[in-house]
Amino acid sequence: MAILTADETRMAEQAIFVRGVAVIDLMELAGKQVADAICRYRPIKEALVLCGPGNNGGDGYVVARLLRERGWPVRVAALGQPKSEAATLARERWNGPVEPLETAQPAALLVDGLFGTGLARALDDMPQQRLRDLAAAASFRVAIDVPSGIGSDDGAMFGQVPHFHLTIALGCLKPGHLLQPGAHICGMVRVGEIGLGGASQLHSLRQPRLITPGPGSYKYKRGYALIFGGEMAGASALAAMAAARSGAGYVRLVTPTPAPLALPHAIIRTVDDSADHWLKDERLNAVLIGPGLGRDEAARCWLDQILASPRPLVLDADALMLMSAHDLDGLASRHAPVILTPHEGEFNHLFGMLPGSKVERTRAAAARAGSVVVLKGADSVIAAPDGRAVIAPDASHWLSTAGTGDVLAGLTAGLLATGLDAFEAACAAQWLHGEAARIAGPLLIADDLIAALPRAYAACLTE
Repeated sequence: MAILTADETRMAEQAIFVRGVAVIDLMELAGKQVADAICRYRPIKEALVLCGPGNNGGDGYVVARLLRERGWPVRVAALGQPKSEAATLARERWNGPVEPLETAQPAALLVDGLFGTGLARALDDMPQQRLRDLAAAASFRVAIDVPSGIGSDDGAMFGQVPHFHLTIALGCLKPGHLLQPGAHICGMVRVGEIGLGGASQLHSLRQPRLITPGPGSYKYKRGYALIFGGEMAGASALAAMAAARSGAGYVRLVTPTPAPLALPHAIIRTVDDSADHWLKDERLNAVLIGPGLGRDEAARCWLDQILASPRPLVLDADALMLMSAHDLDGLASRHAPVILTPHEGEFNHLFGMLPGSKVERTRAAAARAGSVVVLKGADSVIAAPDGRAVIAPDASHWLSTAGTGDVLAGLTAGLLATGLDAFEAACAAQWLHGEAARIAGPLLIADDLIAALPRAYAACLTE
């Protein structure tokens, strides 16, 4: 699903108006989408609709009128008079009393139509406090488009914003619906269709389509993934096991010292203090280095050998912390694809404190490195050097445990080895990782993700 910024949303709306659709007609459609959603999710109760001075408030007046027509006891509280012609007409069509926000009494259902897309600062003290108080007294809270006080482009929280149970995104998702902390504040997000078009290179992560092996498949045709480990044997072992469950047909784990780990026999284990020999194998499709690598001189030597190879690469964890600006320049000039999978600390070490939203920072990093960048977190963002980007919906918070990043890195390398391009491989790995966490359930550990991967993968298979 396409995700539009505030500017892109305004351009898409303007295109609708140029085609002859009146602003009030689009407002009526938006209000109907919100009213329909409320009726779908909640039984009839007393409702309080908060209306701001802009078109978001105009949507609120439409919601109030439609709910009243369907038998809801509805009150409206406003933050001043409408400032647009369409919002003024919507208020006139409400044709009911309007209370001042300052003195409004609470209701079981609260609908927030104070401010929507494009807000870039905190609410003034009075409306911010009133919104919090009225939200605290409501048993169900609904936001029109974006909760008031959330940055629609970056998910930033301006001041103290109450949590909502349901947010109806009008026409399309906005970055703030998926980026933290805004995503957490929005609660359940549903898109209300209003005929909004608009082009965007930013989308929400979707379930991948993965190909079932055919009669001509064999292990090297399905993909050969090579993982290099280091001083923390468990991390590289997790990565190797995830790669083996990625659809790749052949996985080799190379470590400088013997690793006394109970790995599946299908994973080839090799002890070698040099990477050169293994990188020369023409059958090799993807190389991963980083999980459990360490940061000593020997680790740096391994990394140098791998960065000098022409193989497709996945760089994670310690490999990222060992890299320099000079290494980034080298990545940008490579012909083979590279995927970087940093968390925030690794990202800042490698690229510095870049300005902008998480999407903007990830895009800038991908362009700088000429690589696909996966900036991990509760709101992971994946960006390609050409500007394409994806935001992954909030995954299980049980993933915040040791080793889950190693699983993601191994899964990414394995999918890259199967022949997916770098951006597709990174996106597919992110989806499978989140789905495996959902299947594994509460109290998961990294090993549980690997056990759940076959079920997650099976849901994506196509002939």
